[in-house]
Amino acid sequence: MINEKNTENFAPEAEEKIVPIHVARKPRGFNNMVFRRNFVNVFIYILLALLSFIWVFPVLYLVFQSFRAPVWSPELNRWTGGLKPITNAEGFTPINYFVPLNWSIQNYINLFTDPLYPYGRWFLNTLTVAIVCAVISTIIVLLTSFAFSRLRFKGRQSLMKFIMVLGMFPGFMSMIAIYYILKGINLIGNPNETPAANYLVALVLVYTGGAAMGYFVSKGYFDTISRSIDEAAAIDGANKAQIFWHITLPLSKPIVIYTALTSFMGPWGDYIFASVIVGTKRDAASVAMGLYSYIDNLGELEYYFTRFCAGAVVIAVPITILYIFMQRYYVSGITGGAVKG
Repeated sequence: MINEKNTENFAPEAEEKIVPIHVARKPRGFNNMVFRRNFVNVFIYILLALLSFIWVFPVLYLVFQSFRAPVWSPELNRWTGGLKPITNAEGFTPINYFVPLNWSIQNYINLFTDPLYPYGRWFLNTLTVAIVCAVISTIIVLLTSFAFSRLRFKGRQSLMKFIMVLGMFPGFMSMIAIYYILKGINLIGNPNETPAANYLVALVLVYTGGAAMGYFVSKGYFDTISRSIDEAAAIDGANKAQIFWHITLPLSKPIVIYTALTSFMGPWGDYIFASVIVGTKRDAASVAMGLYSYIDNLGELEYYFTRFCAGAVVIAVPITILYIFMQRYYVSGITGGAVKG
């Protein structure tokens, strides 16, 4: 007979009390972090795409219009490719289409074959001045930067600050004085008597005269190069010039390319100094002056607008190619020079 007390051991276990678990719902709308992040990203991408279109549209318009076929006018004995018909004297008729109806490279042919507007001579003048200025200015800037970075002399800090303050004033403030100085030394003068080479030399002197004031970025880059390398070279008997040319420069390719590009860009697109110094000497004119002559006072815009677009495309090609192939050096040079000052 089973003891009743023992039956308690065989009683079924009490059922555990189940506590319901409340699953938290994910927030919706802007309360959801993922949704909010995706919404912001989409908005930024749309804004960037819109800004890119606004930036690219004028460039594409310029390129397309340079390939718009001009029309030969027997009455005027010249090509016409402007913004309005020749018979319309009531102001300009804008072009109501983006892609040219008739494609042609005649604008580029006329650009280099018209003796009245010698674009080829202007291009060669600008290229020569820009290359010479890039070489001279790069050497001056790098030498100045190396001196401020590696040498310690009395008045160094004061001189650096003075040059920085002086560089804050725009260069065209002194262009009248520069013109009379160049005229006083007989470098420029009567356009009918002074050769075109004199004007080009004058432009080189103007563009390279203040090159040393652009030392700041290059000096910052030289400051990042360890001084122990210079000290080791000095122990081996190298002087400052040998250290600069044989050690520092080979280690500074990015900043050399950055300095050369910036020195090349100044003369390449300058109009103010070129127009003041060259004046009416068409054989010494730059491309910027030549392009402006196509649309001067809007008098020839009705005939030369498409040729003006072609000239603008041609002048943009060299600097675009340089930036494409030198971009990584350019970026590393400017970022490296911004580390220390």
